[in-house]
Amino acid sequence: MARRPAHFYCDHFLSIRLGVFVLSFINTMKQPLFIFQILSLAALTLSGFTLSSAEGLAHQVPRLLLWPEGSIAAGVETERDPAIPTMDVHLPAPGKATGTGVIVLPGGSYGGVSMEFEGVHAAKFLTDHGIAAFVVRYRHAPRFHHPVPLQDAQRAMQLVRARAAEFQVSPQRLGLMGFSAGGHLASTVITQLELGQAAAVDPLARVSARPDFAILIYPVITFSDTAFVHQGSRTNLTAGRAELWPELSNERHVSAATPPVFLVHGGMDTSVPPENSMLFAAACRRAGVSVELHVLSQGEHAFRDEAIRGEAYEYLQHWLNRNGWLNAAVR
Repeated sequence: MARRPAHFYCDHFLSIRLGVFVLSFINTMKQPLFIFQILSLAALTLSGFTLSSAEGLAHQVPRLLLWPEGSIAAGVETERDPAIPTMDVHLPAPGKATGTGVIVLPGGSYGGVSMEFEGVHAAKFLTDHGIAAFVVRYRHAPRFHHPVPLQDAQRAMQLVRARAAEFQVSPQRLGLMGFSAGGHLASTVITQLELGQAAAVDPLARVSARPDFAILIYPVITFSDTAFVHQGSRTNLTAGRAELWPELSNERHVSAATPPVFLVHGGMDTSVPPENSMLFAAACRRAGVSVELHVLSQGEHAFRDEAIRGEAYEYLQHWLNRNGWLNAAVR
């Protein structure tokens, strides 16, 4: 399989964290962003930038810090369990970009981040359709609990919107995509809206974190309905604090301000029952929010069956197209 082109984004310098090189941003809002085309293998080796893909192939993408350098204490760092949250940038091929961007939140029961299967697969689908993808490694249990994952997800939205021109996306064409527990996190972002704090010292904190649309794929939604709750996600996010469960049962917090939503779930999902998506879709209907729901009769959790995953993405493609997100933005 041919290697796809890669773009490199560097603000100030490359820093080393536990043997993994990450692209670090200094003064996130202020430094220029330089774009480099694919480098030679020798230059890649010198950069030390780690490659990964769903099939174990070598794709190279930039990894950006979500928070200012040094503002978060370092700790043990693995791909699935970050101490310092990051965002991987996947851009569509030149000439194919639509101006739409999607921040991707992989699942993992709030106890891991499925970067390979859910992150890379989603990014490939999006970039193949001209959409820039930004895959987030957010913090989670056992070291971090609510509201830390929410803060990381909102920060990713703010970062992409603030630097939209540099990623060649429109700040009015930014979506949020979440899988499983990442779907719960995405549904929290769109129901507990952060619209920016005008008086904030941090420039990014002044930027709205409200997505323009949301894609929830076999999402965890309810923390209160015991018949349908995913116990692992609830325990990991809340550390077992029952007083948080109503606040984080997101079917209870849909409002007219919630952006349009696409949901798809497997009808045979026994890990996260499809009633989670049904509850959220019903809440959207009551609030007058545009919503589309698909329950796939043969689908199990995680859509590891390629035919089922293909069907889900086909429905998503149609929805994106009907709503104008696959049309090139007027620049």
